[in-house]
Amino acid sequence: MARVISVEVEKFPIAGSFTISRGSKTEAEVVTCILRDGTNSGRGECVPYGRYGESVEGVRAAIEAMAERISAGLDRQSLLDSMPAGAARNAVDCALWDLEAKASGKPVRSLIAPDAGPLETAYTLSLAAPDEMARQASLNAARPLLKVKIGGGGDDIARIRAVREAAPQSRLIIDANEGWTDENVERNLTAAAELGVALVEQPLPAGRDEILRRIAHPVAICADESVHQAADLDALAGLYDAVNIKLDKAGGLTAALLLRDRARALGMKVMVGCMVGTSLAMAPAVLLAQGADFVDLDGPLLLARDRNPNLLYEGSVVFPPEPGLWG
Repeated sequence: MARVISVEVEKFPIAGSFTISRGSKTEAEVVTCILRDGTNSGRGECVPYGRYGESVEGVRAAIEAMAERISAGLDRQSLLDSMPAGAARNAVDCALWDLEAKASGKPVRSLIAPDAGPLETAYTLSLAAPDEMARQASLNAARPLLKVKIGGGGDDIARIRAVREAAPQSRLIIDANEGWTDENVERNLTAAAELGVALVEQPLPAGRDEILRRIAHPVAICADESVHQAADLDALAGLYDAVNIKLDKAGGLTAALLLRDRARALGMKVMVGCMVGTSLAMAPAVLLAQGADFVDLDGPLLLARDRNPNLLYEGSVVFPPEPGLWG
């Protein structure tokens, strides 16, 4: 039976607000691709990101434009050549994985992560003034790994220090979201090292990060906006020590697996991250993240309301998805 594609746009409120160097938001707007073959259905969720020129309307249209080829039997490998990397392809790719699992009775984990188990995820603190970030850190000081949003102007070193003092036992990931400059990057990296930061994510704007090849890395530096696909990695050798793989950037689980394996082959650390989305978006990423050096899949923890069924979180530990959710 021919496969039928449909698209849903949904909004999920964020608990409070979520702030990074580019601005704040109070809800997560997600796009879900649903594929049906008459008996089974598969779903994939994505989060369009304006930083990459995406919009909800554009992503929805891109998914709907695939209807004829999906109906004709387009597979995941062919999808890589039929759509560019990005949120739209992610939704379609993950829906195909889910549909294949439902139709075959073989869970996705049996194919890519047969020993999948629970993972320790980072928990993200929004960008704010140092005293407010200290308050956030104090409330979450029992979490073993905190991701700290900085890079919004002002004194980022004061922000890092405030978080470190409020959560002295937590490992810290610092995410500048391209917010540092050639003038302050070395000073900020030195301070991060002195304060025991484990990883600094995307300190400089993508494409304007060549200085990273010439300066010391007292802390491991992770590419986020600078890397989308496996083909990007060779140009990043010598600039970055790690890569943050997100399904929405890579354009789905199929491409993300290629990116992960290439990063490991180049000796780079692997981080698996996310946009602020629901458990449906995190589910395939949990399988991708098995064995990763850093895991940042806390999207549902930042929401006031998640999907049902959802992923199981116990504190900062996230468990692999059950088939009722995805895969």
